[in-house]
Amino acid sequence: MFDATIIGGGASGLATAIMLKKRSPKLNIAIVEQLDRVGKKISVTGNGRCNITNKNITSKNFYSNDINKAMKILKDFPIEKTKEFFSSIGVEICFDKNKAYPRSFQASSVVDALRFSAQNLKIRVITSSKALNITKSNNFFNVFTEDTQTKTDTIKTKTIVIATGGLAGGNKLGSNGDGYNFLKNFGHKIIPQSPVIVQVKTENNITKSLKGIKVDAKVSILKNNKIIAADYGEVLFCDYGLSGPPIFQLSRHCTPKSSIILDMFSEYELEDLVKLILKRRKIFYGLPLTEFFAGLLHKRVGQAVLKMCDIPLSDLCETITENDCKKIANTLKSFSFNVTGNTGFTNAQATSGGADLKDFNEGLMSKCCDGLFAVGEVLDVDGDCGGYNLQWAWSSANTVANSIISFLG
Repeated sequence: MFDATIIGGGASGLATAIMLKKRSPKLNIAIVEQLDRVGKKISVTGNGRCNITNKNITSKNFYSNDINKAMKILKDFPIEKTKEFFSSIGVEICFDKNKAYPRSFQASSVVDALRFSAQNLKIRVITSSKALNITKSNNFFNVFTEDTQTKTDTIKTKTIVIATGGLAGGNKLGSNGDGYNFLKNFGHKIIPQSPVIVQVKTENNITKSLKGIKVDAKVSILKNNKIIAADYGEVLFCDYGLSGPPIFQLSRHCTPKSSIILDMFSEYELEDLVKLILKRRKIFYGLPLTEFFAGLLHKRVGQAVLKMCDIPLSDLCETITENDCKKIANTLKSFSFNVTGNTGFTNAQATSGGADLKDFNEGLMSKCCDGLFAVGEVLDVDGDCGGYNLQWAWSSANTVANSIISFLG
């Protein structure tokens, strides 16, 4: 019999178990993880560096059907407490601008620290064991599991924590949506999910020809002739569309019938850019237009812009007209791509949607079933790119750990 059983050995699950055991050492705690080891998803975060949190935690960076409840949970465990928690398990934090990373800049070291801490605290970690069903009878929960050899088992526990994550990362990272089904079986509303912090597919006749090239640009999302969101950073052209930090950040707004607008010269007003382009007619006199953007823009990107403006690349630089220069300037500041979709949950870093927060109290215990808790990405809370989703994992883990202690008395 366990006092608490946590389904899922990812960021929120591990943190919940460790915080709970540290605060109440006598509790008997188990983690049930379907993969062969815990923390696999953590190991690929932040390009392998693990962006643990961010200095600026505000409501503008999070999305939920109950944002006020989410923000209270985040404020109860802010970045200072996140630093204290990780320092207590051997991970020191440093900053790259507003983003926080382990001092080692290795996501694997964060996984190791969490794993070693769970081991030292004598938390029972059961890997390669998939939870098939959860029932409750006589104030106890029964967790029915099956291992890789189809051997079944039943775990009895006083409280249960759903820490299965969402759908981001796909099956290879253990994200298959089981947690939604567990909660739905206890009467919870599940808000439809969509992948966020993900690459965006566009009409790719241009992006395919520019595959592998990066440009710095102001990125805007246009929908119904209105700019609904914008960001700045390095954009990567891909055979399917666009990628890069600003694309990830804005991907939640990228739906079919929207467009991505790249301003590759955001530091220039349109009139000044036209003057710059006019000046280049003399500078590159006698040369073909294939060379027109030398020293100004990646050669292939410049050629794609000229093609979009229906200007023959075989012409000489001095032959372009003042009207051509205006067309070029406009295209450089509004390089447009129609969105067709995204690359899906397998490539996404987070899941939008999930178990409705309104079905949980402020301690993240279910209003449908006493002793049932949920934590992390399985809940309808997600954040921007930049450490926000991991901060939600740590903050919600803190809330659930305290709530379980209170519930068990």
